[in-house]
Amino acid sequence: MNSSSPSNILLEAKNLHLDYPIRLYAHTGLRDAFIEATKHPWEFFMRSPENLPILKGVDLEIHRGDRIGLIGVNGAGKSSLCRILCGMIRPNIGSVTTHGEVEAIFDVGTGILPELTGRENAYLLARLFFKTRDVPKDIVEEALAFSELGPFLDAAFKTYSKGMQARLVLSLISSTPSNILILDEVFDGADVFFKDKIAARMMSKIERSDAVVFVSHGPDQILQLCNRVIILSQGTVIFDGPPEEGVKKYLAMPSQAFGQR
Repeated sequence: MNSSSPSNILLEAKNLHLDYPIRLYAHTGLRDAFIEATKHPWEFFMRSPENLPILKGVDLEIHRGDRIGLIGVNGAGKSSLCRILCGMIRPNIGSVTTHGEVEAIFDVGTGILPELTGRENAYLLARLFFKTRDVPKDIVEEALAFSELGPFLDAAFKTYSKGMQARLVLSLISSTPSNILILDEVFDGADVFFKDKIAARMMSKIERSDAVVFVSHGPDQILQLCNRVIILSQGTVIFDGPPEEGVKKYLAMPSQAFGQR
């Protein structure tokens, strides 16, 4: 793990707590809910919502050179943590301090306009990813060529298969390095014929970026790409260390140890 000198820290998260409000009603259907609302309107509408804890006191430092594999079962809080780190949502308690620009990719469909062509969407997405209106044309065109979509680039995006959508978006986001890069299971949509090619290209992007947080359920990808593993379980960090040790611990844990929500 890297030195924790202040000049080497790109992001600091302290004591992150996140709850999602939920309402749990003991009804078998809308009819029962309507009857209760009619008979006891005050209790029904003023009932305090229950909170579902997502993150519970998470502390995290991301250092220059970190390639972090974030793992945990569905519902462990991985995506919520990533959304807090990039500023998409705010924690109920805690703070995040960044010393760099965070680029986060959660879904290959983010920012897409289905009616536009693949080429038109690529130029729009480039503005989103690179945060500038004047995106170098050569970067976008190189990414389009890399996608191998050929004549489909001028077809409406809504006609694309999931694999074609992944080809277009992954080719674009992997074209330039980042300061702090967050990737949340973005490889899942890529077809088998393209996965090795885009993995090599993404590896180059990761190597050229200052720090990366990589969310995946694939131990092989974690071991290939990462130099540090963090395991989340029920909203808390239960491991932060070397990839081999982290993956071994994760695979050896019984499912009930993670808890289910």
